[in-house]
Amino acid sequence: MLAYGEAGRGGGALVRVEIGGPDNGRAAPLQDDARIEERLRSLPGAAGVRARALAQVTLAGQSRPAFADFYRGDDASSAGRIARGRMPGAAGELVAGPAFLTQYGLRLGDRVTLALGGRQTSATVVGELIDGNARAVEASWDTLLPLAPDARAVEYEVRLAPGADARAYAAAAEAADPGLRASVSDAGNTATTTVVAFSTVFTVLLSLVASLGVFNTVLLGTRERRRDLGMLKSIGMTPRQVVMMTVTSVAGVGAVGGLLGIPLGVLAHRLVVDNVGVVSFPESMKAVWDAPQLSGLLLAGVAIAVMGALVPARSAARTTIAAALHTE
Repeated sequence: MLAYGEAGRGGGALVRVEIGGPDNGRAAPLQDDARIEERLRSLPGAAGVRARALAQVTLAGQSRPAFADFYRGDDASSAGRIARGRMPGAAGELVAGPAFLTQYGLRLGDRVTLALGGRQTSATVVGELIDGNARAVEASWDTLLPLAPDARAVEYEVRLAPGADARAYAAAAEAADPGLRASVSDAGNTATTTVVAFSTVFTVLLSLVASLGVFNTVLLGTRERRRDLGMLKSIGMTPRQVVMMTVTSVAGVGAVGGLLGIPLGVLAHRLVVDNVGVVSFPESMKAVWDAPQLSGLLLAGVAIAVMGALVPARSAARTTIAAALHTE
């Protein structure tokens, strides 16, 4: 989830510069596309500028329209959004999210025909995004030109250099033309933070529940063996030895639980992440297991068992010989 949250974010902050016009009720910019892009690149702190045009297109053979984002410019972080294949690099190439590809029955390498305003052009699916709108595709700017030769950008995405002041850049962008509105994109990822937080809490709760199960079992076991413990203490077993005997009796069970749980957990993890549906995780995001981590999980099984057995073991160690054998 941490890798997913960082996908496509790049190193510096991201500033979105929206173009005014009739669609958003603001004044249109005084400069044309080329001048606006040149101006945004020249402002201090800009590391990459990417223009976006939006159009509602029709796919041949499909009754419902689709939304298409057409990009030009440079943003190295875009490659991090690809699960399979690559980002569009030339005319006649597009990418889409797993939900779109599934809904329209498309796979990598398939060709589709896009229509807009009586014009048509063909494009090849060259990549699958990690996620995306079920009714949206992304393509290069050169793919848009046969459909709308006079198309203008509706937004610019400016990636800043690490350490650049995003607020200052946004203010400078708005001052460059009255038809521009700039906003700083939130660097955080609420979805990732929420999932990681819930997973952490869920893990802690499961560990406590497992420990309570061990606690209950050991407590009942020590009470049933009070006579045996009393006899052992009468022939010289110390309280520390009683604790060690009780704890080690469940440590093996914890190790076995860890050995069984690790392969089952790895299998469950792969089944879950491979069947999310609206997200297609690349192999680099799913390769999260390594030997030290798995060894730690195995020791966690032992630690949970020991933690659950420690309290009843200490209670049994404090039991006096007379109390253990008073019914004999």
